[in-house]
Amino acid sequence: MMLHRAMTTTLALLGACSLVACQGPDPKPSAAGQTTAHGAPGASPTWAYSGKTGIGTSYEQYHQGAYSDKAATGAVSRVWFSVAQGVLTETMAGLIHEAQIRDSQFVITGDNFTDLESEDTLSDIQYLHTDSQSRPLSLAYKIINRDVEGRYTIEKFLVTDPSHNTLLQRVRFTAHEPNIQAHLVTNPHIANTGTGDRAWVADQIAYAQEGDSAMALVGPQNAKLAVGFVGESDLPTDMLNGQQDWHFTDTGSTPGNVSISQSLKAPDGETIVWDFAYGFGDSPKTAAASAQNTLARGFDEVLAHYNGEGDYIGWQDYIASLQPLDRLAASATDGGELAYASALVLKAQEDKTHAGALIASLSNPWGDVVAATEPSTGYKAVWPRDFYQVAMAFLALGDTQTPKVAFEYLSHVQAGPNTPGYTGAPGWFLQKTHVDGTLEWYAVQLDQTAMPIMLGWKLWQANVLSDAEAKHWYNQMLKPAAQFLSHGGDIALGWNTTSITPPFTQQERWEEQAGHSSSTTAATIAGLVTAAEFAQAFGNSNEAELFLAKADEYRAALEPRAFTTQGTLPPDGQYYLRINSNEDPNDQSLLTERNGQIALNESDIVDPGFLELVRYGVHSASFGPIRESLNEVDNTDLPEFLQVKYDFPAGEHTYVGWRRYGGDGYGERTGNGAGYGENGQNHSDQRGRVWPFLTGERAHYELAHNNQQGDGKIQTLKDQYVASMEFFANEGLMLPEQVWDGVGSNQVYGYEMGQGTNSATPLAWTHAEYIKLLRSLSDGQVWDYYPPVGERYQNP
Repeated sequence: MMLHRAMTTTLALLGACSLVACQGPDPKPSAAGQTTAHGAPGASPTWAYSGKTGIGTSYEQYHQGAYSDKAATGAVSRVWFSVAQGVLTETMAGLIHEAQIRDSQFVITGDNFTDLESEDTLSDIQYLHTDSQSRPLSLAYKIINRDVEGRYTIEKFLVTDPSHNTLLQRVRFTAHEPNIQAHLVTNPHIANTGTGDRAWVADQIAYAQEGDSAMALVGPQNAKLAVGFVGESDLPTDMLNGQQDWHFTDTGSTPGNVSISQSLKAPDGETIVWDFAYGFGDSPKTAAASAQNTLARGFDEVLAHYNGEGDYIGWQDYIASLQPLDRLAASATDGGELAYASALVLKAQEDKTHAGALIASLSNPWGDVVAATEPSTGYKAVWPRDFYQVAMAFLALGDTQTPKVAFEYLSHVQAGPNTPGYTGAPGWFLQKTHVDGTLEWYAVQLDQTAMPIMLGWKLWQANVLSDAEAKHWYNQMLKPAAQFLSHGGDIALGWNTTSITPPFTQQERWEEQAGHSSSTTAATIAGLVTAAEFAQAFGNSNEAELFLAKADEYRAALEPRAFTTQGTLPPDGQYYLRINSNEDPNDQSLLTERNGQIALNESDIVDPGFLELVRYGVHSASFGPIRESLNEVDNTDLPEFLQVKYDFPAGEHTYVGWRRYGGDGYGERTGNGAGYGENGQNHSDQRGRVWPFLTGERAHYELAHNNQQGDGKIQTLKDQYVASMEFFANEGLMLPEQVWDGVGSNQVYGYEMGQGTNSATPLAWTHAEYIKLLRSLSDGQVWDYYPPVGERYQNP
């Protein structure tokens, strides 16, 4: 696994190619003829590799709780990009989930060779703008890709223009031998699919369009432009015979999976600089104008604006506003590099049309095996659970604006009379939605209903919400949520017609099983106790008594429902079940088949989620069932299928991580190493790997236990758990959803132990957990602890 690379300070880059301003009427595709590409609709499209080493977007400030051109940062740029395998990958414009590009990379040709940049180079990624301690100050990147045989070097610099809907890529290309050509090949996926696009060339600008979404790609004026269909008439297919024979300028009237190429001769033994502007808009004309306006500003000015240098407001200003950040960085073991990167990454994963809409990840898990034939959000969507983690991390960073705007956004994703097609009891929060509130997944997860209450209470206690605001949101949003946690009720939405009886949840936090879950119940109890705090403060004592009575009821019944005393796992068969599908934790009933796995015996499956009981204050760290359950969760002698804990030796250190649960099938196949859901279906040998944020959850538990025992071993916790999370970060300081645990085949991706897989990187939850862990260690107190819960149940 590659370790963190050296960061660089801001570079002053000189020498850009001049480009023509966009003028005149809307550019149109040429009529079909001999210059029209053949092979429509092209190969079936997929998304790109999901293990991102970088993401980026401009920093924008709020104006009255919204993103607006009236803010001090000026015009709002709504473009996001990602980097993987050394190349530009999914790039979004408009809403944060609306992909417009799959990837853009070089095909390099020379005497007797044709290389694909993502496969045939050694890649390094660096931050362009850092402080004196190499901690990143913005999401601007330098990527260096070196030919394995030393024939050429590609340096790329990526930023978005804060004033326009443009991605700007500067390329410094050096040919170390004669007769080398560089062909930038871009695969548009306009309007979030790869099937409905047209592409054409007009006035030395390449265009792609689907409906009212368009891209204009403007590069050097001496480039030879061509378009085609992927796998049929695109440049990589053309070059299979070693030379470029096709120069199509239009893909014609049949839409499909299109490709754009820009071919350039590289001077022998010299370094040449090329600028490529990817402009986006609701028409080809507006897209071209965005690109041309950005190029007119020049790379240096755009970069300075993006960073926030001089009079510009940019990313370094956001970092400077986070007063606790240096204190948090002092709890790190890497000098604070990952802490700074995490702050940037978390803020970048917010939509800029729907302020406060915090997504789970700017990626599509296992994108290279996921069809792009229909619009897909992947993880670029809102889950209130992930949302809570991120909002709490912002609060830990000292950013009070973002979590407040985010909290207020949550009212848009709460089930009730305004939810299209919904009937039934109001108050629960929708499982997964687009950032504009469009429904996507419909299951009821009680932790996702409790966490907005918990977040609201934290904001109220921090004086981010005034008493008047807290009362408003309690009555409008939080009371209905608490009432649902108390009574449940009948619901009907889409496929989901059922009756919910809390604390039995239709799905737990892994979104797979119904039943009694210790982690879900922990959040439910915390949500009800904090709801009672609101109710009591605002003169609703009857409501407060009801919520507290329900919390007490759920807590008293938790172990009888969720803790088995006759389990199948060693050493003693006494532990919290991952989930119990009925009222008897000792009957060894079967779970529901999920992720290609058979219906597993519930008694065989453990999950460290019971530690949330301590985190929120429901149980003490020394509570017997908690301590007993750690024996099974940490048992590395269990069969690999059921084993949860894994060690990662690396030099003098051994890092530690946990899987979600034994028997998890949400991951790569053990037989052939292929990604989850290969060929669009589940397989029995899929295996969920180690999730780094679980290392943070364990660290929070150990901090609570440390405090209770008075051990004073804070440095030990840093060396073990903080260092482990930092180990799991990739060379771009992105934290993944899952890392490779060494079990099964690795032939497809070639992961190293502890390296992030092709699941979802960066995962906002992982970055949030890391930030919260640093805050907890800095404070000496668990950040997510709820004093009213701990005090009620005598768990200080």
